Amino acid sequence: MALRLAAPRGLRRLFSTSSFFPPPTAAAAQPRVEPEPNTNLFVSGLSKRTTTEKLREAFSQFGEVVHARVVSDRISGYSKGFGFVRYTTLEDAAKGIEGMNGKYLDGWVIFAEYARPRPPPTLPPNNGFHSSSRR
Repeated sequence: MALRLAAPRGLRRLFSTSSFFPPPTAAAAQPRVEPEPNTNLFVSGLSKRTTTEKLREAFSQFGEVVHARVVSDRISGYSKGFGFVRYTTLEDAAKGIEGMNGKYLDGWVIFAEYARPRPPPTLPPNNGFHSSSRR
């Protein structure tokens, strides 16, 4: 005689794959809006070996670079794979994108585009407590 153990109904539903993932929302389906041209470029696809100096050197071929920075991990010190380059003029920035987008830097294909402005910071929820009134 075979003994059959059945999982409770809630567990079967939890582990079934048929309705586990919700459908994508309308916000996820919206196309990305192109940023306005500015002198600050966002560069992605960087190698972990890419340094700020190498980034500045590569982009300085296309105009005067005011500032270049490879964003790095605080612990390891390695590149996080992206960085920023700021030019003096919009024309130089456009030449930088045209000259470096899709090109190789340290053996990796990099992508350059106009940087989007940083969104305003959001305040964490206060969970019903008001910080301005101490009792």
